[in-house]
Amino acid sequence: MEGTANTAAATQTAFSQLGALAVHYGLSFIGAIVLLVGGWILSGFISRWAYKGLSRIHGIDETLARFFEKVIHYGLLILVFVMVLGQFGVQTTSIIAALGAAGLAIGLALQGTLQNIAAGIMLLVLRPFRVGEYIETSSVKGKIVDVGLFATELRTSEGLYLMAPNSTLWNTPIVNHSREPDRRQELSIAVGNDVDVREVKNTLLEIVNADDRVKNQPAPRVYSDDLSADRTTLKIEYWAKTSDWTETRYDMIDALKGGLSSRGIAIK
Repeated sequence: MEGTANTAAATQTAFSQLGALAVHYGLSFIGAIVLLVGGWILSGFISRWAYKGLSRIHGIDETLARFFEKVIHYGLLILVFVMVLGQFGVQTTSIIAALGAAGLAIGLALQGTLQNIAAGIMLLVLRPFRVGEYIETSSVKGKIVDVGLFATELRTSEGLYLMAPNSTLWNTPIVNHSREPDRRQELSIAVGNDVDVREVKNTLLEIVNADDRVKNQPAPRVYSDDLSADRTTLKIEYWAKTSDWTETRYDMIDALKGGLSSRGIAIK
């Protein structure tokens, strides 16, 4: 009888403990579910709010706004995950330290990639070039097709596809041929010393001013740039719209050659 009573008491104690554990972990489980759902909804709301706020800022690119939206969203989800583990009594301090160590290791392993991301963020914020503009650096030149976080896509004047890592563009001087609305053009022509240089200058100015694409201000000018025993080199300067610059140059060369030839002036 005594053994039966002890067994019954032990069984009752075990069931009581199991019940207490079930209640405790059940509440923790419910709390974790509520925390996960609430954290997911809240992280989505905050990240979307951040995206809309960044999109309203002048100069912030769509790609950059999306990038920060994802960073905020997943950063908050990681925080929620750590809080959920804390609900079950897990020591979150060690988890945060492990995440920090893992982040450091990943950062060292992906150092070059992270440099490209950092450079991509700076390019998207400062905008030294935009899609459709023609740029030139010491290593690449072409028309911008797309600016991403890791690399920039270009199309060369030969029609070739070119992908440049953002770090190479950020760490070198960039010449943007398309940013300014107007651009100056320079051409040089050498004539013999047996001709009237003043008359040649007037002829060149007449030909240049006859092109409607040439800007009146700043006014075109022609001046003597070099002198030798048998020739005088004249330099022609004029301004045109950046969009017309290349075609104006080609047409101007033909017009100058034809105009001088029709007046009997030989080009040296």
